[in-house]
Amino acid sequence: MNATEQEEKEYLEEIKEKLTLAIRRVDDAVRQFSTELRQKKEYIHEHQSGMDDADMVAAGQSIDRMAFTGEAAVSRKRRLLKLRQSPYFGRIDFLAPNQTTTPVYIGVHTFLDERQHQSLIYDWRAPISSLFYDFELGEASYPTPSGTVRGRIELKRQYRIRDGRLEFMLDSGVNIHDDVLQRELAKSSDDKMKNIVATIQRDQNAVIRNEEAVVMVIQGVAGSGKTSIALHRIAFLLYRFRDTIAAKDILIISPNKVFADYISNVLPELGEEHIPEMGMEELAADLLEGHYSFQTFFEQVSALLETHDAAFIERIRFKSSFEFLSQLNQYLLHIENNYFSLSELRVGRTVVPAAFIQQKFKGYHRVPLLQRFALVANDVRAYVRDAAGRKLTGQEKGTIGEAIPRMFRFSNVLDFYRDFFRWIGRPELLKLNHGGRLEYADVFALIYLRLRLAGLSAYDHVRHLLVDEMQDYTPVQYAVLSRLFRCRKTILGDVSQTVNPYSASSAETIERVFPQADVVKLFRSYRSTIEITAFAQRITPNPDIIPLERHGQEPVVAPFANKEAEVTAIQGLITNFQGAKSHSLGIICKTLRQAEQLHEALQAAGVHLLTEESTVFKEGVIVTTAHLAKGLEFDEVIVPFASARNYKTEVDKSMLYVACTRAMHQLTLTYTGELTPFLSA
Repeated sequence: MNATEQEEKEYLEEIKEKLTLAIRRVDDAVRQFSTELRQKKEYIHEHQSGMDDADMVAAGQSIDRMAFTGEAAVSRKRRLLKLRQSPYFGRIDFLAPNQTTTPVYIGVHTFLDERQHQSLIYDWRAPISSLFYDFELGEASYPTPSGTVRGRIELKRQYRIRDGRLEFMLDSGVNIHDDVLQRELAKSSDDKMKNIVATIQRDQNAVIRNEEAVVMVIQGVAGSGKTSIALHRIAFLLYRFRDTIAAKDILIISPNKVFADYISNVLPELGEEHIPEMGMEELAADLLEGHYSFQTFFEQVSALLETHDAAFIERIRFKSSFEFLSQLNQYLLHIENNYFSLSELRVGRTVVPAAFIQQKFKGYHRVPLLQRFALVANDVRAYVRDAAGRKLTGQEKGTIGEAIPRMFRFSNVLDFYRDFFRWIGRPELLKLNHGGRLEYADVFALIYLRLRLAGLSAYDHVRHLLVDEMQDYTPVQYAVLSRLFRCRKTILGDVSQTVNPYSASSAETIERVFPQADVVKLFRSYRSTIEITAFAQRITPNPDIIPLERHGQEPVVAPFANKEAEVTAIQGLITNFQGAKSHSLGIICKTLRQAEQLHEALQAAGVHLLTEESTVFKEGVIVTTAHLAKGLEFDEVIVPFASARNYKTEVDKSMLYVACTRAMHQLTLTYTGELTPFLSA
């Protein structure tokens, strides 16, 4: 069936025709639902005076059902329109024992011939589609709910179909993906991350389809596609468990709003709804309920880049250690056993013994400490009521309610946190800025104490948590996430791309917080050419990185006599870029101040400044910082001011590595004076 390219083209036209008919049928259904909905609303409006409550409830439910069915039809139309543009990207001919060979066409969505009850296109997430990713020609198998199906792959073919036109097809007995992958990676980048269903590799597929892991940690080198893989994993889980989990039950913790916008296309492209997303600072503000102002992570990193404050670094180092988390846990045990100054309580003529109060307090050991006071107060009220043989007055109830918390040393979480540093003999490690503003390193430690002391259950509805840029979060932050989100988790990042080496976490660090985690390491890098990857390795060597065999221009390191000449040269590079076919140019500075000054000096049309306040990723020329560029990629990258004076500390080195690894096809570094020692070797 469809052996030649001509037959494939004819078959494609047949499929497009069937898709067009299906779209028409959906249009008819949507029109019918719309008409019925309008008629129903008109009927209710005309007859509501004669309808009782039960009739009104039934009518409301009927309208809701019709609206829901109509929305489902609109959603189906959206998927069919997408399929008509590019119905499928792969095909395998699979021969199972005692059956005839079945051609399986694989696309972004399922398409069923409703009249013949036959699948014409299989969703890339369907069990049989895993054959395409996991096997070459020959013996193959795939899992199903009823057991493993074994057989042979007799043909494996890949297509590129754009706007309904077959651009090419490839048959392969080796790894079919490589040629297609090379073609895809050689293209220009877009303003949004795209789906990678046509080029998923075997190791990536194993991560995407893992259903068992309670916590999956993905440590992937720069350009390994870890974020894309994690998003495809979410799409797979939504498909596989669609009866028990929906998009609204998932939460993505992303590094910033621009990155959230950059990845926002992937799941809708795969036919899934938009997934809720928030940053760590938003989470912190929500949990602290606006009671405390605090430094952001961006401000913390900016402070490290602007000045080298040894005491500030020491505070960050300590609060990013397991020792800190361990001492917080010891302190919690200490206050449990020592901070309740028990005394008997007199209410009218009744004396409540201290032993009774202690027994009740200890009895609630599973309840967060500060929540026990109300429970103990209720027990004391019952004790007094029984002893006195009468109801208590409002004043007596109030007296008891106030007396129990007063027996405890503190009731405010910040007072406990201050006391903790006195308890460990290091009061100098807590520094509140003017107005009581917390340093970023203190924010999640305070939240952790609040969680343990007062309890929080604001995120019980989340069924799967996705955490990106894992290397930027500390053991205390992971301890908070562990207690707050008692659901399955996918955690990903790259320890080489930390923007603050004093607080970085590795996959091994995260394993200590989540001992049950499945850790997957991805070493193949797809983003950059071999030349760019080799150049970045001079900054932060990683012997495990495997670049894809894709060549390009050698990175350029250009010296200039002064800053004016350097800026003029950058203007020339922008002009060259705007005349070329590339889509994106990232000019990546070390600090926001440098980015703002350079943006002002360039004063060119179509050159956008990206700051921590930005919410949208734009195509074209972007001036930004390495911190904000993390996770993004550009056709070309310019790293200005790469001098020894500008890039000299460990944090600077991390920033330089992140900046260079954003480039797909071309990398240029400019500097005046002496070149940074991170490159001079």
